[in-house]
Amino acid sequence: MAAAANVPADMAPAAPRRRFRPSGIAGWVVWGLVAFFFLNLFALIATVVLDSIATTWFGSWLPDDFTNHWYGDAWAEFNLSDILVVTAQVAVIVVVLSVLIGVPAAYALARRNFPGKSIITVLFLLPILIPPITYGIPLATVLYKVQLAGSITGVILANLVPTVPFVVLIMIPFIEQIDPKIESAARMCGASTVTIFLRILGPLMIPGMLAAAILVLVRTVGMFELTFLTSGPTSQTIVVVLYDAVFGAGIRAPQEVDAMAVVYTASMLVLLIIALRFVNPTQLVTRVGDR
Repeated sequence: MAAAANVPADMAPAAPRRRFRPSGIAGWVVWGLVAFFFLNLFALIATVVLDSIATTWFGSWLPDDFTNHWYGDAWAEFNLSDILVVTAQVAVIVVVLSVLIGVPAAYALARRNFPGKSIITVLFLLPILIPPITYGIPLATVLYKVQLAGSITGVILANLVPTVPFVVLIMIPFIEQIDPKIESAARMCGASTVTIFLRILGPLMIPGMLAAAILVLVRTVGMFELTFLTSGPTSQTIVVVLYDAVFGAGIRAPQEVDAMAVVYTASMLVLLIIALRFVNPTQLVTRVGDR
């Protein structure tokens, strides 16, 4: 017994790995529903991809023949090169402005106590909690009155409304994890507030800022309501153009619409993979829940 107790921890036998197996009827039902959901999701995506490369497809499991000219037709008809450039411009500018505005705001809420702090925190949460369409229509009305709607500037301003609070919500837990004694020590050594923020806190907040930037990028590219309400012919992002292709006037081959849907889905999938490479959703939820 004594010899067994003196065995080093790194030489101790590893604990057996738990295997997730359904137990009872309820467990089998849950696993069956999950499998049914993912099966339908895979079938839906596969149908869109196959239809985007099909010549004709009626009453059979697979298309009659395959072609890739629908992608070229969609690219030429909808001018997807310009659409993707506009989408990238809007997304990048929104990310930069959201981080520049949201990080100092998050620092103030995390480090300072002032009258009305709880009210301001609630106001920051409102654009995230309520559906965008509820404040998108009044926001679009204001932008049209000041003649900013229909331009890239109007689309950027509209998307900043939910993304800045999103950055604040993400950054507050990251800032709270930094020991305030580091800032106090720097102030005792004569460092100014700007120096502390840029040279001391900045490097420590890089993981949080990177996580916020990537998630804002994904959110902006996928934002439909605010972009649809405030965009014009030259400021539409790909998600708005996809909606117009489906419900707009005119007759279009469904394969063209599916080809553009594949382009949009592929771009979102790439952004999601990049986001998951740098951001662990479980850790993010844990940080927010620990507040």
